[in-house]
Amino acid sequence: MHSTVAILGAGAMGGALASGLLRAGWEKNEISMAVRREERRRELIERTGCAVSLDPVEALDGKEVAVVAVKPRDVPHLLTQIQGAYRPGQVILSLAAGVPTRLYEASLGEAPVVRAMPNTPALVDEGITGLAAGRFAGQEALARAERVLSAVGQVIQMEESLLDAVTAVSGTGPAYAFLLAEALTEAAVREGLPRQIAERLVHQTIKGAGALLVETGLSPFELRAQVTSPGGTTAAAVHVLEERGFRALVEDAVRAAGDRSRELGARAEEDGER
Repeated sequence: MHSTVAILGAGAMGGALASGLLRAGWEKNEISMAVRREERRRELIERTGCAVSLDPVEALDGKEVAVVAVKPRDVPHLLTQIQGAYRPGQVILSLAAGVPTRLYEASLGEAPVVRAMPNTPALVDEGITGLAAGRFAGQEALARAERVLSAVGQVIQMEESLLDAVTAVSGTGPAYAFLLAEALTEAAVREGLPRQIAERLVHQTIKGAGALLVETGLSPFELRAQVTSPGGTTAAAVHVLEERGFRALVEDAVRAAGDRSRELGARAEEDGER
């Protein structure tokens, strides 16, 4: 049985989740959304047929799961808005990067809070989400949250202390892949390929490589070895990447994203205490 869901902050991720829930079999009357702008409200009503309000209290009313999908800096204000309307037992499912469950608990009391870090492939039901329970979230709350997020991809349960790393790897990870696609495409054009052909080659190569990783069960090292003949073209290319510090750059990028996630959470807590 589906939990009824309120999505508080239906931007790109919140809107993607609503669409995914509908594709997964949720009824329109089981989903409500809250947004800030009237034009966005009208757009979502037309696209989804769900109830969309400018008031998060109205959207929250009677729903079993409240998905918090606003920006991290906006979480304290949202909690102030819904504090008096929250009802015990409603599951709070936070998608706000870096914001710890204790911030919600400080505002809403012994609420079952579940913190999650999804990523943008949720737009095409290929997301991956890290999920962690707060102090007062039991197995039923976790199960409700997992069913909601499974509508747009895979879900992995873990300790909350790991979620900043998840943010840095899979939450931010699509941007790494897109940047690689941009760079490969530009390099292909410089090598003389027409842009349309270059884009098609690059996009399908990245998609195919991902499918190999997921479907073969082989490690990245094993798959790379299969395509890297001694003295061949791939070996020449990989040598340049390794020599220029490719691995170290990736490690530094992931570390920077993780640090930023922790900073966002700390700032949200500071704002919540004021």
